[in-house]
Amino acid sequence: MIGSAEQCARLTARTLLDIQAVLFRPEDPFTFTSGRRSPVYVDCRRIISFPRARQLLMDLAVGQLAQAVGPEAFDAVAGGETAGIPFAAWMADRLGLPMVYVRKKPKGFGRNARIEGTFSEGARVLLVEDLATDGGSKLSFVEALRDAGAEVAHCFVVFHYGIFPEGIATLEAAGVKLHALCTWWDALAEAEARHYLTDEGTAQVRRFLNDPEGWAEKL
Repeated sequence: MIGSAEQCARLTARTLLDIQAVLFRPEDPFTFTSGRRSPVYVDCRRIISFPRARQLLMDLAVGQLAQAVGPEAFDAVAGGETAGIPFAAWMADRLGLPMVYVRKKPKGFGRNARIEGTFSEGARVLLVEDLATDGGSKLSFVEALRDAGAEVAHCFVVFHYGIFPEGIATLEAAGVKLHALCTWWDALAEAEARHYLTDEGTAQVRRFLNDPEGWAEKL
């Protein structure tokens, strides 16, 4: 199942809203561990508890990647610890490929490994995570895979914030193309279509998406 990128994005947004994986709360902003305030919140980990939703999203993911880079573009799939692991497993199963996962840091004992599982030298590995904000955390996983002999040119996430363009530039500078099913802009469009928010709430979220730092400073 695959349509246009816009159709896939809206269907993904609709699905995430249905399972309450994306939330809008402009009247009572969320506070993250970093201290950042935000009127929006995404929790892609919820997807693992909804079999029909996760099947749909993984089918869309595989279809999107086939359109973007071709059905024979990868030799293995790698999940980033920990949220990326289940998505990597489901995608590897659909693609009929080996799967590994990458630790955030070495175990500290035994083999002191960062990568669990194996692939051949020069294998074309797809890195999978649940979401991307500014893309910075992906580079550590990419470096670990490359140090182990993999070629890594593509990263897939279910959800990309889509409001930090410097993150895309950072990944591209490292030779990595980011693929995502939807962004906050897609989620907001679907929320508007469903009348999830008041006009003022919609305006608040739109102001945040256009200028996250400036929005927080005015609270």
